[in-house]
Amino acid sequence: MSLLQDTLNVWWKEVNEMSHDAGVLIFFLFLPIAYPLIYYYVYSTELARDIPLAVVDESHSSLSREFVRKLDASPEAAVAARCADMTEARLLMEKAEVYGIVRIPSSFLDDIRHCRQTRVAVYSDVSSLIYYKSFLMPCSNIAQDMNKGIKIETLGAASMTDRELEISREPIAYDHVMLYNPQGGYASFLIPPILMLIIQQAMVLGLGMAMGRTRERNNGMAIYCGAPGYDSPTAVILGKILVVFPLFFFMALYMYVVVTWGFSLPHIGNYWDWIAMLTPYILACSCFTIVCSGMIYRREDSLLIFVFMSVPLLFLSGISWPSVSIPPVWKFVSWLFPSTFGLNAHVKIMSMGGDLAATAHEVRCLWIQAAVYFILACVQQKAQISYAERHGTPSRAIERMKAPSDGMADDNTSTLPAAQKP
Repeated sequence: MSLLQDTLNVWWKEVNEMSHDAGVLIFFLFLPIAYPLIYYYVYSTELARDIPLAVVDESHSSLSREFVRKLDASPEAAVAARCADMTEARLLMEKAEVYGIVRIPSSFLDDIRHCRQTRVAVYSDVSSLIYYKSFLMPCSNIAQDMNKGIKIETLGAASMTDRELEISREPIAYDHVMLYNPQGGYASFLIPPILMLIIQQAMVLGLGMAMGRTRERNNGMAIYCGAPGYDSPTAVILGKILVVFPLFFFMALYMYVVVTWGFSLPHIGNYWDWIAMLTPYILACSCFTIVCSGMIYRREDSLLIFVFMSVPLLFLSGISWPSVSIPPVWKFVSWLFPSTFGLNAHVKIMSMGGDLAATAHEVRCLWIQAAVYFILACVQQKAQISYAERHGTPSRAIERMKAPSDGMADDNTSTLPAAQKP
């Protein structure tokens, strides 16, 4: 039988088996469709505003009150309580009524008058780094702005012209503009790479559960022994790729049209450059997940092994944590996953407006991964076919357990000896 016919037989068998498995359909259909929408609606506000905090003003001076007023006027934080001491403020944080504490020391005004450096302490609930950022940034900006005014008073404003005061207040004028995400929105930063990670994770979980179902139905065998096409390793791998590649290519298009374009997330790159990157990414994910699914022996194993990897893979990709700060060992580990290159290529094209030349390194690595994992998948499949041929379709031990022993009646038909007549 030709390779094409074997591949189509495997494809039809896999489609038929997976379409009757509710768990596989959840990961192949529901997860890629629902998760992007959930992520968007959770982070749709982009920025956290007016997060409540408590202020402990031990100075009670006009300068400390000015600091508190400016802090309350900032868009990120809102002064929800003014506490007498830190104990009262801690109680409010324990009750989750506030998520941060700003403590102004009693020596605040005296230190400034005597030209000593003073400190304003900022405490934050770090269950979310957004709280820390929302309190630290306004406090830093207010401190810098007040420093300029104090500097002018120290120099003596009466003997200076307005222009001299302006230059003394800010000798070097600068504007802080964040490239590609000027508003600093959390959704614009997080959701684009998450979309690519969802594709890989959904594929791994779905194929892993399908492999667990295959082994459970075939007494531990990873293939359907005797089914047409399953005696060719290449046909088996190509057949499985034909199942997942078109499906997740369509899911990626859905994410682009409905989520990225529909919800106005960053999409400034060229569409065809993105398609050229997407093709090797989904192909690499397909071959990678087929190799990973060979380690699955029960349906639930894929959940235990692969679900927890989502957050580490996001960090290892260098999106949420600078790749230059990742140790070489973990950087090498990140190269084993298609998501590392797929996430970076997607962000470069869609969020930063790059082209194929800008993502040449990532696209090249994805093609290499696709080739390497395809070869590994074929070798793994050949070993599984050889194992099935040596041990037969069902295990002999299991067959003996199912069959009744020689000379013994089945449990369902066993009878007690008849009672002897007196």
